[in-house]
Amino acid sequence: MNPLDIRPLFPILDQTAYGKPLVYLDNAATTQKPLPVIEALSNYYLTINSNIHRGAHYLAAQATEQYEATRRKVQAFINARHSHEIVFTRGTTESINLVAFSFGQRFLNPGDEVVISAMEHHSNIVPWQLACQRHGAHLRTIPFSDDGVLDLDALRSLLNEHTRIVAVNHVSNTLGTVNPIAEIVKIAHSHNIPVLVDGAQSIAHMAVDVQALDCDFYCFSGHKMYGPMGVGIMYGREDLLEQMPPYQGGGEMIKDVTFERTTYNDLPFKFEAGTPSVGDVIGLDKAIDFMLQTGIENIARHEKQLTDYATQQLLSIDGIRIFGTAPHKTSVISFLVGNAHPYDTGTLLDKLGIAVRTGHHCTQPIMDRYGIPGTVRASFAAYNTTDEVDSFIAALNRIAPMLM
Repeated sequence: MNPLDIRPLFPILDQTAYGKPLVYLDNAATTQKPLPVIEALSNYYLTINSNIHRGAHYLAAQATEQYEATRRKVQAFINARHSHEIVFTRGTTESINLVAFSFGQRFLNPGDEVVISAMEHHSNIVPWQLACQRHGAHLRTIPFSDDGVLDLDALRSLLNEHTRIVAVNHVSNTLGTVNPIAEIVKIAHSHNIPVLVDGAQSIAHMAVDVQALDCDFYCFSGHKMYGPMGVGIMYGREDLLEQMPPYQGGGEMIKDVTFERTTYNDLPFKFEAGTPSVGDVIGLDKAIDFMLQTGIENIARHEKQLTDYATQQLLSIDGIRIFGTAPHKTSVISFLVGNAHPYDTGTLLDKLGIAVRTGHHCTQPIMDRYGIPGTVRASFAAYNTTDEVDSFIAALNRIAPMLM
């Protein structure tokens, strides 16, 4: 795959920052959007803007059809069994909160346990803390090694008759580690324990097959896979979703309402209260098209080449420390320049046109594990080039002596 072939689809990349060519390496935070996604958003508001499902008029019918067509496309994209196992949310955070609340309401009791990993994003920590507080349950964590590999023996030892769910990320947004989800699911399922997977950092970088993984929930965001902000997915296994109560109440999630009682709607609408972000969902359809047309394997191969090359070049700079060196990782590199604060490094890189992320990346427990305040994070996408990596390395070589 030649990234130069697709870069014309991303006009935002063809600009300068502080007089320097923009090098956008903050893709783990959000990817840029190709023109077909932007045009789909514009076309929705220009031609078929309407609320969905409830209207009997032409615009409502058109909007509803495109919205539900996207649901079916997501189903095929992740190989879910049924389209009603696909629930639209505002993003990964809301997807995980939905599961933590609704699953907790149905299955968590005092003395129960929830197992997560020590490398989770705050969005896969705090919702479970809240659920445990509500129900008198306990949170347990799977440790990881210095190079960022989960300790599966520790996972095995944590599981017991009190464990109600395991919640882990597919890919760490800080370390880049690709966790062995199929193996984790197999371990958990041997104890009849369901597994939620935070797929925010995996969905744009690898093919995801929820049936092959055999996971029970899979959550991700459109904006990290070349789609719009404001739309996320919660895939849930039908039998579990049927047992879980609604997350929110309001329009759309009901069949019948009286002042005495309410009957809830069928899946997936039971979990989709209120007016959704229809245009963003329709834009997600085009983001999936972009990924499929570009080729997910092609994207993964290209990103690995960039990551390997950037890692090699980084290690040639005196004082660089890389955090997250697992044998199997995606296109994320977290590093520090000596003992320099990550914000100082990021600010200087910004003035040279290099956009990276700095801070704790919503993974403070990881930073505590390494005894650091945060890192600088460079992350790559399909449209990044080797020349951009060279510009990034040249900028680091220029500023490193100022920071050491």
